[in-house]
Amino acid sequence: MTRKQCGCPAHPPDWRGDLDLGGMLVHEMPVPMFLHMPIGLEAMRERQLADIARLELHERWPGFVLLRTGMLRGRLVLPLAEEHSPARRVLRLPMPFHVRAVLHKGPITRLKDTIRAMQRELIQEAKMPRELYLAYLNCPRCEKGESARVLVVRRWEASPRLARKLRR
Repeated sequence: MTRKQCGCPAHPPDWRGDLDLGGMLVHEMPVPMFLHMPIGLEAMRERQLADIARLELHERWPGFVLLRTGMLRGRLVLPLAEEHSPARRVLRLPMPFHVRAVLHKGPITRLKDTIRAMQRELIQEAKMPRELYLAYLNCPRCEKGESARVLVVRRWEASPRLARKLRR
């Protein structure tokens, strides 16, 4: 598999609904953010790709990267093919690592509605929402003929306390 010439993933994973990504080998790179907006995202992405090439590792889905959002700091999380490396930024996701994935199609301005609906569903199922990850599946050049596609991934944990509240 290869990525498109523009850098978009040619064959992203088909993630829908609840998944357990526990134990997946990933490469993490810190990204500075300001109010959940990444600063220098392309430069950090290029640095991550150079680091992976230097370590002689391989991407699981070329071009596919998850962006963990944060108020001042975020992370680029790139899934790797099953390999072993003692590098400092290569790690396995903790077990269990439950996530819910939803594909958002449409303008980026409507992304908040998708995130809110996902969060509402998780809470109604007694699952406490945790970190939010975004994966942009097409760039502005690829968007010309279609709408933006963003894979919204939210990590969650089962919450007995929330389940008790919902039963009342």
